[in-house]
Parts: sequence; C-alpha cells; structure tokens
Amino acid sequence: MHSHFTHVPSLSPPIGAVDILRAGLIPFLVLKLKTEPDEIQELILDTLSNCLRVEASEALANDAVTILKEKLTHPSVVIRSKAAWVLLEIGTHPEGKNTICEEVTPVLVSLLEDADPEVQASATGALMFATVKPQGRFSALGAGAIPPLLKLVAEETSKARLSAIKTLTMLAEVPEGRRTLLGHTDTFQQCLNDPSEAVKRAAQIAIRVIQWKPF
Repeated sequence: MHSHFTHVPSLSPPIGAVDILRAGLIPFLVLKLKTEPDEIQELILDTLSNCLRVEASEALANDAVTILKEKLTHPSVVIRSKAAWVLLEIGTHPEGKNTICEEVTPVLVSLLEDADPEVQASATGALMFATVKPQGRFSALGAGAIPPLLKLVAEETSKARLSAIKTLTMLAEVPEGRRTLLGHTDTFQQCLNDPSEAVKRAAQIAIRVIQWKPF
C-alpha cells in the first residue's frame, strides 16, 4: 500500500556534497552542531541536508539523530525547521527510517503544531518517512499524531498538506488509525478540490485506504 508514497525524486547531489562525504567531514560537522553559534549551526544544517541526501550512514554512526532531536526544540525557528529537514533527508534512507522511528517520532508529532509553517512542513515530511515503517506508525499514533495532521490537511494554504495526507494514509494501515479516521473522510473529500493534482491524488488514495474493508 505505502509504495504509493515512498518515491523520492532522484536529485543530483549539490556541488560539494560528495567531496564533503569523501573527505570524511560528516562526524566533524555533526559535533560542531553542539558548540557553534546559531548562524553557523544554520550553515552546518544546510550542508548536512545536502550531504545526507546522498549518504546517511556516517551521520547515523556519529549520533546525528540524537543531536538533531535536541535541535527540534531550539528557540530559533530557522534551526528547528532546518533540523527537521535534515531528519527528513535521513528518513529517505532505509537505515535512517529505523532510527527516526525509535528516537524522534514523538518530537516530530509535537512540531506539527509549531507556530511556524516551515517547521510544520519539515516535521510532517520527516514524519511521513518515519511512518513507512510499522514501528513508526505505532509510535506516531501513540504520540497523538492524528488530530494535528487532520488540522494540517484541513488548512487549504498549509505547506504541509500533501505530506499530512500521505502520513495519515500510512496511519490508516493500522486498524486503530483506520477506525479513528473513518469519522474524518470529509476532511479528505475537501482536498479533492485542491488545485494541486498531487494533493487530489493523495486524497483519493487516503479515502480508499481508510474505507477499505477486508472481504
């Protein structure tokens, strides 16, 4: 079912990302996130985002997820958003999904209600990858992800709308999630009028998954 949603466009790695990976600088950059001032942290997070799109194992081996998790509650909106975006990049790799499921899902759920739309969008994207795994779905449900996700789906201008629909579709694959969402199909029906074809298509799939009945 979730094969509809796990495709990520294959982007060419940004110039310099491969060189940074080859030079073995990822552990150094991850460590620097703990000590550098905010404006330098922002640059490091941008660099990590570019690099981890290509390869994430070295970052995972150097406890990047734990450090990024701390940044999700940083006072700076920019740092919260960029940290969630780096976690999204980590989540595109199979080994990254596991780590995010185990360590970060509840914090991502709390960021769905962040005051900043960019933070909401990055957190929803990261959560979407985390919920590809059954463990991530149970963790998200346990953290109360459905109400804030439904709110993001209902907001026509939300940058997180598409990711929120896809995440809820994942959660509907768990019986508990499907039972809860059966009472909210009207929220997805409203998305069928969205100007974005991707949103319309995702809403159609969501409704189908939520209303699915075993024979």
